[in-house]
Amino acid sequence: MRRGTPGVLAAALALTVMATACTGAGEVADGGEVDLDVSTGVTDDSIVLGSHQPLTGPAAPGYLAVSQGARAVFDYVNAQGGIHGRQIDYRVEDDAYDPAQTIDVTRQLVLEDEIFAMVGGLGTPTHGGVIDYLNDEGVPDIFPSSGALAWNNTEEHPLTYGWQTDYTKEAKIQGQYISENFSGQNVGYLYQNDDIGEDSQAGLDQYLADEVVAREHYESEVSDLSAQVAEFERTEAEVVVCSCIPAFVALAMLEAASIGYEPQWVISSIGGDTATLQGLLAEFTQDTDAEDVPADAFLDGALVTSYMPRVEDQEDEWAQFFLEVYGEYGEGETVTNTHVFGMTQAVMVAQVLRSAGQDLTRQSLVDAMEAQEWQGPGLLPFSSSGGDHGGHQGVYVVQYRAGGTIEMVQGPRVTDREGGGIEETDFERLPPEELDFHD
Repeated sequence: MRRGTPGVLAAALALTVMATACTGAGEVADGGEVDLDVSTGVTDDSIVLGSHQPLTGPAAPGYLAVSQGARAVFDYVNAQGGIHGRQIDYRVEDDAYDPAQTIDVTRQLVLEDEIFAMVGGLGTPTHGGVIDYLNDEGVPDIFPSSGALAWNNTEEHPLTYGWQTDYTKEAKIQGQYISENFSGQNVGYLYQNDDIGEDSQAGLDQYLADEVVAREHYESEVSDLSAQVAEFERTEAEVVVCSCIPAFVALAMLEAASIGYEPQWVISSIGGDTATLQGLLAEFTQDTDAEDVPADAFLDGALVTSYMPRVEDQEDEWAQFFLEVYGEYGEGETVTNTHVFGMTQAVMVAQVLRSAGQDLTRQSLVDAMEAQEWQGPGLLPFSSSGGDHGGHQGVYVVQYRAGGTIEMVQGPRVTDREGGGIEETDFERLPPEELDFHD
């Protein structure tokens, strides 16, 4: 195999992280109050929801699938009669993963489109620039897409409700799994040089600090990982934990293979969409000595943490439901776990809208968020009340095998972001036909 990492298209290089926000309800920051007893964006026939997403630009190749998946579910919900007779009008504006554009399109959605709520706004730097605005304007900010700890602040952002398992909780569970199953082995960390890396290390170190032989970061605009991977090989890291977006998971695997280095890869949920990774690996190996190597050969044996249904799981009722829904209402691409990310979000948005009742106001939506007993589609308990808007509370662990199969090697576990224990959960989901999320 050719020495060094294959080049990456500029679009793939800037694939970025998904970012969550978490907060409370009622009063907004600085003690000001907003009127939530309004039905902005709601008519007798429709509910206008808005989202900012990277439909173009550097992040689109990885994350365009989020809004595609959500739209397929909303179209399905509408085909079943909608929510209390109202159709969901899902309006997605392209911010090209540019924070300046996010501000512009969010103002457009709020002031011109008069959205009822913002749902699934994608990205830490992008959504972070509009959270204050949404809360100050009294717009419910439901399920931003990321795992940053910074967003779980119910005092400063009381109308924001997180969704994704935060990076520290996920990393704690990874750390314990590695300490129990790879005891005494040298561990290396590869992480994005921002909140992802900082928050992930805080969780991993609670279990692995004494085993770590190398901590290597990357910048999302620099595709060469040769120095980082060489350091893992030099220090004899037997396990490498990759808190990375998909492009850099693929780049790291290819660089390791090019020098004959074969660690056990442990991949966090933000980079663990194996269908997306297969596409990236196939793209990055074009015109290299590895062009004829199947993408699955690089992924075989990788451990991935997750909290949602996975398309590889042929026995999961929600995964199969999502495949059927996307087959009828989607845009025809191969369904990835990134599509499922958006589809799972959309089901939960529809679920809480239905719980908010016929007389829909922003206050009734907030009340429903605070009182909701979440029963799926995710495999983990979900928090949106009691001062904790942190979303999913943990992860499970799967191992991927060439040929597209997965095995759950550790069931769902929950924890906190501090020093609390990690516990099994008896959370039980309702199947699609029993969950109340459409008429």
